[in-house]
Amino acid sequence: MNITFFYITATLYLSATFITTAYLIVHNDKIIAVANKTILAGFVFHTLTILSRWVEAGRPPFANLHEVLSLFSWMVVAIYLLIHLRHRLAVLGAFVAPFALLLLVTASFLPKEIVPLAPSLMSYWLPIHVAFAFLGNAFFAMTFLFGVMYLIQERYLKSKRVGGLYFLLPSLDILDDLGYKCLTFGFPLLTMAIFTGAIWAEYVWGSYWTWEPRQTWSLITWFLYAALLHGRLTVGWRGRRAAIYSIVSFLILIGSFIIIKLFSWGAHAVFK
Repeated sequence: MNITFFYITATLYLSATFITTAYLIVHNDKIIAVANKTILAGFVFHTLTILSRWVEAGRPPFANLHEVLSLFSWMVVAIYLLIHLRHRLAVLGAFVAPFALLLLVTASFLPKEIVPLAPSLMSYWLPIHVAFAFLGNAFFAMTFLFGVMYLIQERYLKSKRVGGLYFLLPSLDILDDLGYKCLTFGFPLLTMAIFTGAIWAEYVWGSYWTWEPRQTWSLITWFLYAALLHGRLTVGWRGRRAAIYSIVSFLILIGSFIIIKLFSWGAHAVFK
């Protein structure tokens, strides 16, 4: 049943992608209203996908890359819905829908079989650590999307051409501020993920830190976002510099994660 819900979700996100693309072309508010309802419907079925797989597997659904990418996509959409509820950024859905769809399309090509967890992972630390890690990554995904939107809007302003997305995108100040707020949520969540992961590692392997690839890249990512947060708070990094730094940091984060998963390096290779 979870696979059926999965494909219904993907279909709804695909539909939302087409509808939001139409909105970008014709700038009709009725179209974006339909798009947001479609994204919400997709989120509902996505929630059913995760819950049904949890029931069928008898464990939290993040034991392989298919499940992890689905969970990541779900969290990104959840954060989008919360942001939209508060700020009413209609155009944001045009960036979130294809991003969520891309994650699900990638997940659809990966093994979907339900596999048991390794005995070493049977711990209450597992859902705590994973929740912190992927919720933090979801907020970083939003900083990435706001960074992309910022660069697009800035390009319109510098070219002095008012058209296309110019009238749909928020001001540079709003985009910069929202990107910063997502960063302030994502960074402490990443910190807690590393902290709980270290405690869990000591419990399972007898050592808080082993410098295996996932731990190392998590620390590198932490320093990247720490530098961005420090720069914004003390040096005044804003605007274009912050947007580019957010984009690069997220690409490093997602790239290292996927590469480590695909090549099964280190202790985190038990999640396949």
